Amino acid sequence: MSQDFIEDIKNACKVMYEGGIILYPTDTVWGIGCDATNAEAVRKVYELKRREDTKAMLVLVDSAVKVDFYVQDVPEVAWDLIELADKPLTIIYDGARNLAPNLVSSDGSIGIRVTTEKFSHRLCQQFRKAIVSTSANISGEPGAACFDEISEEIKAGVDYIVGYRQDDLSRPKPSSIIKLGQGGTINIIRP
Repeated sequence: MSQDFIEDIKNACKVMYEGGIILYPTDTVWGIGCDATNAEAVRKVYELKRREDTKAMLVLVDSAVKVDFYVQDVPEVAWDLIELADKPLTIIYDGARNLAPNLVSSDGSIGIRVTTEKFSHRLCQQFRKAIVSTSANISGEPGAACFDEISEEIKAGVDYIVGYRQDDLSRPKPSSIIKLGQGGTINIIRP
């Protein structure tokens, strides 16, 4: 791992520990992130995106084990879905807990994705808490697939911009989204 990579991780964690927000590459598109347990930091993200706080945002974690900490009762089928996913998969669970209240949907659900991408995985590992991950755009505008597509307003509104992968021009897709209901019902929201 390069020194720049390590510095990016260290700086991003420091900013999030202090309640700031970051711009960072994820396993899908570039994202705006913060400490998912800090309500004030979450509020800043909603404000920057000009997004109603009734529209929940998802969080990233580095391992399936951590899902249990943020969800009261993880349906059995979730473990298989996480293990067998061959591309980024966000699962919406009922019974969110241990997260900022303004991050959780009005029905008590939360979207969680276990990331395996090099940077976001290491960032979650080092930070040791769930990290908000929402597309790096103003609400209603197109998402930014690569760093060059992120608006100056978003770049100016964050406390730290990760240098890693800024020159990557590949166009990753958003994750698949599945909502797990009571009794293991599966509702595919985005294939």
